[in-house]
Amino acid sequence: MPISEAEIQRARKRLLQMHFESGVGHIGGNMSCLDALLLVQHEYLSDIDRFILSKGHSAGALYIALWSLGRLSDDALRQFHKDNTLLAGHPPASGIADIRFATGSLGHGLSLAAGTAQALKIKGQAGHVFCLTSDGEWQEGSTWEAAIFAAHHRLNNLTVLVDHNNLQGFGRTSEVASMSPLSEKIAGFDLDVRRVNGHDLAALRTVLDQSSDKCKVVIMDTIKGRGVRFMEDRMEWHYLPLKEDQYRQALLELESQ
Repeated sequence: MPISEAEIQRARKRLLQMHFESGVGHIGGNMSCLDALLLVQHEYLSDIDRFILSKGHSAGALYIALWSLGRLSDDALRQFHKDNTLLAGHPPASGIADIRFATGSLGHGLSLAAGTAQALKIKGQAGHVFCLTSDGEWQEGSTWEAAIFAAHHRLNNLTVLVDHNNLQGFGRTSEVASMSPLSEKIAGFDLDVRRVNGHDLAALRTVLDQSSDKCKVVIMDTIKGRGVRFMEDRMEWHYLPLKEDQYRQALLELESQ
């Protein structure tokens, strides 16, 4: 069944709670990709499909998506970022069946996803691979090498989602190492590039439902800190944890929407 707005709002609140209770930051980039991540996990992944989170610092959003599906418990979320936890700040190498690769080093996830998609083809196996990257990762050579590989092998069983929120750890992507317009750069590699509002689930479904004979790259225009006004489009929320008054304010904002 399609995921509802009520379920998404519940997930947003649980994400904020998890980060607040653990005292951990990286909230902004989690909020920008959460809508798309929930949609893919709930509506597009079957038992034969694969999902790879390349933007590893949004592991919190992935954990919340798995929690929303009943695959992680509240007790597990309470151990987020704690000593000896399975729910580390970046996806773990083992211990969670839905997570196939550790992606703590940013820029490697697309290579892993492309290799996985090619392996399925070589084995003659069905299944689709989804990979979520950040826009900042497209400044890294390893990402472009993976794009060349995906184009060369016409990996039409691979869909790449780009969380295009225009911010990264040291500022705006346009200031750090501009790749604008990213869609034109990627299209030059003979990939099927689509652009969509990453917070519009209907628009995302339309793009994801369209078949292609190439690797599809969906550039999702998103807002860092989506849903909480004092976080939205602010670079500092790449890092900051929530203070208690900020957490209460953020919950009030979400409840008023």
